[in-house]
Amino acid sequence: MSTHSDPASPLTMRDVAERLGVSTMTVSRALRGQPGIGEATRKRVLAEVAALGYRPNKLARGLRSGGPSELIGLVVTNLGNPFYSRLAVGVEEVCVRYGARVMLGSTSEDPGVERDVVTDLLERGVDGLVVVPASHDQGHLAGERLRDTPVVLAAAPPMGIEVDCVLVDDVGGTRAACRELLDRGHRRIGFLGLPPSLWTGSERFRGYALALEEAGIAVDERYVSRERGDSVLAERAARAMLALPDPPTALLAANNRNTVGVLRALRDRPEDKGPVALAGFDDIELADMLYLPLTVVSYDAAEVGRAAASLLFERQRSTVPLQPRRRTIATTLVDHPVSR
Repeated sequence: MSTHSDPASPLTMRDVAERLGVSTMTVSRALRGQPGIGEATRKRVLAEVAALGYRPNKLARGLRSGGPSELIGLVVTNLGNPFYSRLAVGVEEVCVRYGARVMLGSTSEDPGVERDVVTDLLERGVDGLVVVPASHDQGHLAGERLRDTPVVLAAAPPMGIEVDCVLVDDVGGTRAACRELLDRGHRRIGFLGLPPSLWTGSERFRGYALALEEAGIAVDERYVSRERGDSVLAERAARAMLALPDPPTALLAANNRNTVGVLRALRDRPEDKGPVALAGFDDIELADMLYLPLTVVSYDAAEVGRAAASLLFERQRSTVPLQPRRRTIATTLVDHPVSR
């Protein structure tokens, strides 16, 4: 008969899964009596649990009672960005409906930290993951690496792995915002972007460049900054552009943090230098209270989270194999006039 190697350490679903060579989700389904696994596998799991003396901790009691104990891991890149708090709200809304709880981890846009956070969440027995990837290197999120724990990517597509994802229309939204500035007569449009290593960074720059190309305007690298989405860096880059002999007459910020930085740079601009138009991706709080007009690419960040969590639970509960799915959240342009 098998025994747990360390009686002083609580036995986890992961311990059971590793002994049987199955996923933690398979163990979870067997304990819950859920569909999605064969009857022979279910009996094998239950027999191993009994043989190991799986003690009913809080998680196990919840599993047996059907209570709200299923854990979903949410991995984001920057907790300081309001986008991620709204995304987390959307994930949690769906999790509550399924009687699940969310465990949050942040990576600070560091792929190495992301791998550590994902490993830690798996060791804590999460039943699924929603991940905003920090880079194009996603090999650690492959099914075999996670012992088949289901994963959904948010705000970026899979690269070299087959998983579900939820995207925002980054190209279309940025293209529309740039075209709006072009339609107002602007020809020198500065772009406060994000690193090209990020999907949102490359796609939003692509939308900007596409709009300029369609207008017969070449991208001028003097008017482009592609640093990490940080208000301080964006402010510095905007000031540098505005100090050029032929500065841009309009600025386009690739996310809400960059928009805040640009607003700070424009606040101190002398009136005799002339007005500078501003557009940004992501709506920002108090946009209707600003001292200058602002056009934003708006969308429901919470809907990104809801869609990702819904895909995750659909896959968990499916009794048949599902092909990787992709959903895209639409964007709209919203004009905020000057506050009176």
